[in-house]
Amino acid sequence: MADKQASATRSRGPQRTAREDWVRAALDTLISEGVDQVKVMVIAEKLNCARSSFYWYFKNRAELLDALLDHWQSTNATSVISKSRLPAPSINMALINVFECWVDETLFDTRLDFAIREWARRSGTVRRAMDMSDSYILDALGQMFERYNYLASEAEIRARIVYYTQIGYNTMDPRETMADRIRRGPEYVFCMTGHKLTKAEKAVMRVPES
Repeated sequence: MADKQASATRSRGPQRTAREDWVRAALDTLISEGVDQVKVMVIAEKLNCARSSFYWYFKNRAELLDALLDHWQSTNATSVISKSRLPAPSINMALINVFECWVDETLFDTRLDFAIREWARRSGTVRRAMDMSDSYILDALGQMFERYNYLASEAEIRARIVYYTQIGYNTMDPRETMADRIRRGPEYVFCMTGHKLTKAEKAVMRVPES
């Protein structure tokens, strides 16, 4: 029995965890339980490691929370901005590129976005970070429309329609099937760009022929 306890003790330490393990476990906790539960002891228990191993990677809890914000910005915001800047033969195709973020959680994590926005309701620092991130996304989407000869004032509004529609869609959580999302996709694009999709553009979206 003593040998088993000694073995368990030896297994708990920084050699069993990496910084990424702490960040991932903290992200999962933030999403499922909220920021109040993102605590060193809570995360250590989930990782089955000694709490002291946390301090190999972070100075304190605040630094871990900063890492969560950095992760959100470097995934969700960066993905939308990068997709909006991809070369495309038409505004419809440019928007279809952006739509990839809404259906691929490796590009845009909707549950994490919910958690950050909830956290921002109680933290001025997070609210400022969120507002800045949203501003960068809206600017990038506006520039995308401007590249296809929309007036700056119109491009700004269309960018807001695109982004706010998606954030609102996520909030409503309609539990729509992917087949239904794809079926409605062409009309979403038309309402957002003012241009009907071509047959080739529908093929890229994998819209079934009627």
